[in-house]
Amino acid sequence: MIYQDEFINIERENSEIPWIKIFTNTPYVELSDCDEATQNRLFEAILIAEKTMIKFYKPKKINIASFANYLPRVHFHVMARFENDSFFPESMWGKKQRKGSVELPDFNEFKEILIKNLENE
Repeated sequence: MIYQDEFINIERENSEIPWIKIFTNTPYVELSDCDEATQNRLFEAILIAEKTMIKFYKPKKINIASFANYLPRVHFHVMARFENDSFFPESMWGKKQRKGSVELPDFNEFKEILIKNLENE
């Protein structure tokens, strides 16, 4: 667990790229099931994560996804993508394109900045 407040919690996905998952604390199945305060905090956290990843990692692109077919619970994936990651330009669930060669700053540094940004909103 990276972060938790009264509405959401954030976990890291183990991957070659910076990738986090933002969950609602209440196990809603659909986004429309969420109360307005949870929806607001969820989208605020997604935007904060995106902006923090862009500033810290300087990726080629940010991917944001929510399928929740295997885990039927509201959550969003926020991923920093790079031209030399293993799957780019495919999704991280797509066909591997190459052996990735991504060299990145320490995730723990990103995590501390992300937490600070989440707490300051």
